[in-house]
Amino acid sequence: MGRSNSKLFPLTMMFIVMFALLPAMMPSGAGAASSAEGTPTTPASSSGATSPEDWPTKTPIKHFIVLMQENHSFDNYFGTYPGADGIPAGVCMPIDPTDPKSECVKSFHIGNRPIEDLDHTSNTHVMEFDNGKMDGFISAFRTQGKDGTLSMGYYDDRDLPLYWNIADQYVLFDRFFTSAAGGSVRNHMFWVAGQAGATELKDSIPKEGWGDIPTIFDSLQAKGVSWKFYIQNYDPKITYRDRGTGDSAAQVVWCPLLDYARFLDDPALNSHIVNLEDYFTDVKNNTLPSVAYIVPSGASEHPPGSILAGQRFVKKLLNGLMESDSWNNSAFMWSYDDWGGWYDHVPPPDVGEFGYGFRAPALLVSPYAKQGYIDHTELDFTSMLKFIEENWGIEPLANRDAKASNFLDAFDFTKGPREAAIVEATRPVPPPPPPRRYVIYAAYVVAIVVPAFIIGGAIITGRSPFRRPPKWMSKRHGGTP
Repeated sequence: MGRSNSKLFPLTMMFIVMFALLPAMMPSGAGAASSAEGTPTTPASSSGATSPEDWPTKTPIKHFIVLMQENHSFDNYFGTYPGADGIPAGVCMPIDPTDPKSECVKSFHIGNRPIEDLDHTSNTHVMEFDNGKMDGFISAFRTQGKDGTLSMGYYDDRDLPLYWNIADQYVLFDRFFTSAAGGSVRNHMFWVAGQAGATELKDSIPKEGWGDIPTIFDSLQAKGVSWKFYIQNYDPKITYRDRGTGDSAAQVVWCPLLDYARFLDDPALNSHIVNLEDYFTDVKNNTLPSVAYIVPSGASEHPPGSILAGQRFVKKLLNGLMESDSWNNSAFMWSYDDWGGWYDHVPPPDVGEFGYGFRAPALLVSPYAKQGYIDHTELDFTSMLKFIEENWGIEPLANRDAKASNFLDAFDFTKGPREAAIVEATRPVPPPPPPRRYVIYAAYVVAIVVPAFIIGGAIITGRSPFRRPPKWMSKRHGGTP
């Protein structure tokens, strides 16, 4: 037995060595995945999902969150913001632009006046634009049997304190145009797909959905970049197949992914469409994806909805982000899907069929955003796609996003990230004006001259203004003689 064991020992050692060297001898395709030489690998977490912080990006931004609100023009919200391309002084919109002697309506502060949902169809856009003359903002509604005066109204910092404070501290875009000269459907498609989708005259979702039109989320999914589409009050049963009724029915317009068969039927895609409550869970648990799209429900600011409710909604989203670990490498941007029928004085550039439409408000909040900066770059919804594509190395989806401008000038990456500071929803009270000097000087003159006149008059008349009263007066009034 001793001799047999001594003969088996070398064989045993040989097998041990072979098993130890086996992983190194295996081809690169077997076992753990590896990348080609010279190509950076994409690390994955233990769950198999790639961490946003691990993805190589062009900028320090690892989380890009975009929100789409509803139905306001730039001049309607920021037309009186200092330094922005706002409402021209003395503007007065003719009631009948074909009549040189027509009465006109000046822009005015809306304040607490009741508002309505102004028509914002493609036809109304054409009439308001009036071949670039921008003089149809009253007559477009008069042809519909409506007054139209409301379209010239605007809000200011008394009504939008949060948004104006954000503009003071971060970035406001005053050349941000809606992608399509019309309503919500085409503009939301440009936002996710870089193209109009609805090519017929009517701005509506086809009965069969959007078919094979590619979206930015297809590209992100193919590359392995994490993403989610958050929907406020999400109802998974409401899709293009069953559009429902009431406010919830709008989600099929505001989230175009609900109009694609593949995003409904493929669990790998459908699982990324979630309720907005997941956003707050993600920012709290540090699981925010690389790209996040958000659409509202009741807090969309869509007239006649409350603009205060919209500000509370945006503030809650921002506060959640600022209080999270994701703040230092995030960018939060939001705009409005169309102009809502409101007055805007800047003629939109012609970039081909369907666009541009009138300007909409757009703001950027980020620890890398320039402070109090008004960006004049010509942008639209496909500029958001442009940023995603360039930051994560993704090919353009269509002609429009390929040609779109990026908004990198709104950032300052030469400095470290700013610390988060919760933005207040009240405007700072201005200090009282300094007293006018001529009032002070006048008071001095009065204080000196009046006594001088009294004393001088007394001297001239020979009476002293300081002499004691007669004895009879002192006695009568109890005085001391």
